[in-house]
Amino acid sequence: MSKIISRLMKNLNEESREKGLVQIRLKGEIEFFVRDKYGRLKYYRVIKNLIVNAGLSEIIKLIGGLGGTPFRYIAIGTGTTSPSATDTALEGEVARASASVSQVTTDVDGDTLQLEATFSFSASYSITESGVFNADSDGVMLARQTFPAINVVSGDQLTVRWKIQASR
Repeated sequence: MSKIISRLMKNLNEESREKGLVQIRLKGEIEFFVRDKYGRLKYYRVIKNLIVNAGLSEIIKLIGGLGGTPFRYIAIGTGTTSPSATDTALEGEVARASASVSQVTTDVDGDTLQLEATFSFSASYSITESGVFNADSDGVMLARQTFPAINVVSGDQLTVRWKIQASR
């Protein structure tokens, strides 16, 4: 994530920086893909996400070299309480997985962090929340979102792809 922010800062107009007009925004989306036991796509959805306060604080540590731990885990759960900037955990976490992490381009070269993880199920669940974390348990949450139920059954696989884009 610090590479993305550093690249954006270098591209900013020098005059804007001198006037204190630098503004970086983080926004994102989550994509969900459910495949049945035969690999057929059963379901697809895209939604926006919420970057939480604890995540913003951890990003500042990472940018400044003040410590911090990179965000490399995606969690899913069954909580239904609307997300809040003060959230620090999922309401009803069911599973967490190490994500493949990459830097991709949305608008500006390398402006987006992409995390992707696939969850396999041996029972039925109604998944209604997801979050990004920096540890395989507990840890700092970067972002969270709730959504209408994504129903999965034994044999299904749910792929969750988070994209966090930095922009001016």
